[in-house]
Order: sequence, then structure tokens, then C-alpha cells
Amino acid sequence: MRALGQPIGALLLATLVVASAADCQGRSGSATAKGEKSEALTGPALVELNLTEGASEAGASSLLGPVPGHSFADLIESLRHLDKDTKGVFVRLGTASLSFAEAREVGDILGAIRKSGKPVVCHADEYTNATILLVERACSDIWLSPAGGVESVGIAAQLIFGKSLFQKLDVDVDFLQVGKYKGAEEPFTRDEPSPEARESLEGTLHDLREAWLGAIKDGRGKDVSGAVEDGPYAPDDAKEAGLIDAVGYVDEARTAARKASGAERTIVAFGGRQEQGGAGDVLRQIAGGDPTLEPHVAVVRAVGAISMGGGGGLLGGSDGITEEGLGKTIVALTNDDMVKAVVLRIDSPGGSALASDLLWHKLMALRAKKPLVVSVGGMAASGGYYLSCTADRIYAEDTSIVGSIGVVGGKLAFKGPLAWAGVHVVTVAAATDPKKAARASYMSAFDPWDDATKAKVLRSMEAIYDTFLNRVSTGRGLEKDKVAGFAEGRIFGGRTAMDKGLVDAVGGLSDAVSYALQRASLPEDGAVVVIAERGGLAQLFGGGSSDAATEGASGRALLEERARNAAHDLGPLRDLARALPPEAVLWMDTAAPLTSGEPAIVALPYALVVR
Repeated sequence: MRALGQPIGALLLATLVVASAADCQGRSGSATAKGEKSEALTGPALVELNLTEGASEAGASSLLGPVPGHSFADLIESLRHLDKDTKGVFVRLGTASLSFAEAREVGDILGAIRKSGKPVVCHADEYTNATILLVERACSDIWLSPAGGVESVGIAAQLIFGKSLFQKLDVDVDFLQVGKYKGAEEPFTRDEPSPEARESLEGTLHDLREAWLGAIKDGRGKDVSGAVEDGPYAPDDAKEAGLIDAVGYVDEARTAARKASGAERTIVAFGGRQEQGGAGDVLRQIAGGDPTLEPHVAVVRAVGAISMGGGGGLLGGSDGITEEGLGKTIVALTNDDMVKAVVLRIDSPGGSALASDLLWHKLMALRAKKPLVVSVGGMAASGGYYLSCTADRIYAEDTSIVGSIGVVGGKLAFKGPLAWAGVHVVTVAAATDPKKAARASYMSAFDPWDDATKAKVLRSMEAIYDTFLNRVSTGRGLEKDKVAGFAEGRIFGGRTAMDKGLVDAVGGLSDAVSYALQRASLPEDGAVVVIAERGGLAQLFGGGSSDAATEGASGRALLEERARNAAHDLGPLRDLARALPPEAVLWMDTAAPLTSGEPAIVALPYALVVR
């Protein structure tokens, strides 16, 4: 790491030493309340997983930089290395919300522990569609707070269409698409989806629903799949429907878990008060401590919209995948001889076509030197799949969304509404040829495209689409014609994606890590390191960019936090973005490269948040 400057470096180090000492005192395991019996330090243990703040794919960050141990990848690693004295597991969910893919994987891992004869007790203040999936697969006893509820209802996605609004505002809409299922123009030129777009989305939602209901039905050996779409439920009604087993508070559920497991102590393996993420971690980075000096598998997180450069403020980073940040990480891992294989964890709706292709090239160079495995989280769509197809092997949950191989291009021109408001924009071009003069301002936010310009832009998009098909063909080892058969913007659930050859296996991050260890000729319990982008003060003094979400966000709060981060990076659209629902802002984030001069993007053409 780059040496800290003086005198501010010394001041920072002194501050961190004090903070680290206080942090260690605050975590002392020997201190107990007056009159309280000390917990045993050895012997049978109940492992607690505190998921009340969720497990963000991107991890967490603070003033001091990325906080280790808070991401979904860290959660999976915690589950891979449970204490040998573990007699049971207690899962505390609070009001947290997870994606379907995350819930399925955690549920399967804990379900295997339950089936081995160890109790897995779960408690929540309320359950969502995803967390009810987790607990039905994982838990021997499911608890709910007395004033809580089970918010399990049918699965749906909502699309936003603005044709009537743009017509009223006299905004010129110039949007093009390559792939009849892409639906790129529709949010701007229609008030409802086309038959093709509806067919693609309904097929994907059907896949997700079947996977969701099937997983719940197979969970605890009793069929409650008929009840899960009929919520919301009050606690007693949920118990009567068989969705939960007990109504009570979290301390009561924890006591029941201790009794059922016969444990003499509790180990918090994730979340809550586990020893991770304090100032001591930054001090170890500054001091040069490096846990990666042995052969290991690296897990890299690629979460959010794809863009070229970094964003965010001086002390933090924006949500998303950047060619600048992820590209540096890929090159470093390629050249690190201690990294024997790489697992790329992807959850992305796509974004910049240029950034996607540059990252594809770097990932293929990595794959040429060592095994590269991809694990799909909630989605690997468009640019997200562009990156995924570089892998030797792709894993996706049956509740993941995969595909959307297509290209979107276009812009909105605001000359009309400005004229209505009394503001007139006049373009003066140097060329005397009218066609060339019109082309000079083709990326202007004021002038609409003429037919000749539309033809030129469409040709450029077709070239990008052809490149996309070639990249998938090369990465997957498939004939280009076969790739074209499931392209054109279609999206699929994970199992259908596997049937079509888009992915290799239905499975989660733990499966991808196990396969990577095998390919790297490392033991099953071999070293696995979760790579975090630098941010905060570590970024200020060490360079690089940050790819971390805000600490403490979960569920709807996390979605809104991601939207605020995205809005911050949308430049002239910032004020508009702040007035829109977070789902729409996240879509705008994937389309942001169009406002930066890129003619086309590889991204989902609409906000798709499935609940």
C-alpha cells in the first residue's frame, strides 16, 4: 500500500490506534453484566447468524473504507467454516430482505445442517417472499415476533411506461433496439408492454414462481406452497397455515435454540458482534499484513450497473461495476501467483457496452492463466451476462434472471418542452451539407434525430450486437447461430437458462467456490479470500476506486440507498432521479452511459425488481 503522507498520515495512524484499542476493549469476551453467569469459552456451541442487516452482495463500507466480513460472499464463507463443536444454528432475520437467489442458497446450506440432525432455529420480526423461502428450506423451528407478520404473496414485477407523459411534454423520443424481445423503446413509446416483451417477462416470472414454490414444498417435508401466495398473515394465522411453528420474541427463540442444541456457548459467525470490520482491519492493511500469502481462491464481487469510470465522493464510492475499478482487480489477480482460481460473483442488469467489452477482454486473459468460475446472484442480464460468459463454468440459482443479450441505444430530446417554456435552442453547424450538419449534434439533449442519423446509429448498434454474440460464442464455446437463437433480448430463469446452454449448473456461490477449489487442486477447506475494493480514507491514501454499498442498509432501505448513490452519479439527471421511485433510478443508472456520449448500452431496458 502507498505510504501515508506527513503529518496527516501520522495523525491518522494515531487516531486509528486509539480507535482500535477502544474497539478491542468494547469486544472483550470476558466482560459480563453484574450477576450474570459467564458463558463457557469451550465446548458445544450454538452458532448465531445475525442477518438483520441483510448480506449485501457488494458488502459494506464506512469512513475508513470497506468493512470486511459483511457481504453475502463472507456469509457463505462463514457457513463453509462452521466450528467443529457446532451443535445447532440460530438465525436472526429481523426485518431483513434478501434476493430469491441468496435466500435459496443460504436455505439449502442450513437445510443440509438440519438434515444432519442438528437443530436450525430461525426468528424474524416479519417474513418476505424470499425469507420465507429461506426458513422453509433451512429451519427445524420457525419463530415470528408477536406483532410481526408473514408478507408472503404472489410474485410480480412492475414496469413503468411514459409515452403519454412525453407526449404531453412534447419530448422527442429517439430510442432504438437490436433484438425484438429487448423492449428498449417501450418505456418511452408505449403505455403498456408489447406482446413480445410481455411474453418474455411472463415466461421468466413463471420460471421464478415454479422454482420458489417447488423449493418451499421440498423444504421441510410438508406442502405449504398453497399458502405462501395467500398472505399477508398475522402470526397466529401463519402458524395455523403451517408457515411458522412458534410465536415469540427473539430472546425466547434463542433460548429454545440453546436448549434444543444442548449448547454451552454462543458463537456469532456473521453479523452482530462478530470480530470484524473495525479500525484494526485498516491498521493491518497499513502495516502491510496480508492474509493472501498462501495459495487460495479469490472471490470478486461485481454488483450493480456497469460503467467506464469511478464515481462517488472523496470518502466513499458509488454502487456499481466500473471498468476502472474491476479492471484493475482482474489484472492484479491475473498476475498474482498465489491466486490459483477466481470466482466472480455477479449481480448486474448491465450498462456500458464499451466497459463490458473491455472487462470481457481482461476476464478472458485471466481465464487463459487460471480457472475462472462465475456465480450469478439475483441476475446476470445483458452486460452482466457479457461478463459471465467468460467463465469456464457458470452457476446460477433457479431463481436467478439470466440473458437479455441485446443492445439499447437512444436519447430524449427536450427542444419541444423548452420551446413551450419560452426557451429556444438554435444549433449552428460548420458543415454546409444538411445531413452532416444534423449529424454534428446527434448526441445533443435538444435536437431529435433525423432518419439518416437513426440509420447510422442503428448500424452501430447492430455491430455491437454482433460483437456481443461473438463474445458469448467464444466464451461459451457455442456456435454463433445457437447463441442467436436464445438472444434478441430474451430473459430466462436459471433452470431454463441452463437448458439453453447459457449457464452450466443450477447452484449458488458455495457450489462455485467448491468447484474453483477443485480446479485449483486445493483441498475442500482450502483458503478462500473475498476481495474488497478500497474506499473511504483507505482509497484517499491508497488510490483505486470503491465498489461497496453503504453499511447497515437492508431490504427496501438498501434499494433506496443504492438509488441515492446512483442518482448522485447521474449528473444533469440528478434532480429528476431524486423525484423518482428507486426502481426507476436504478434503471436510469444502467442507461447513464447514453448521457455520457456512448451510442449504445447492453442493459435491461426497464427496471426489473421482482417481489
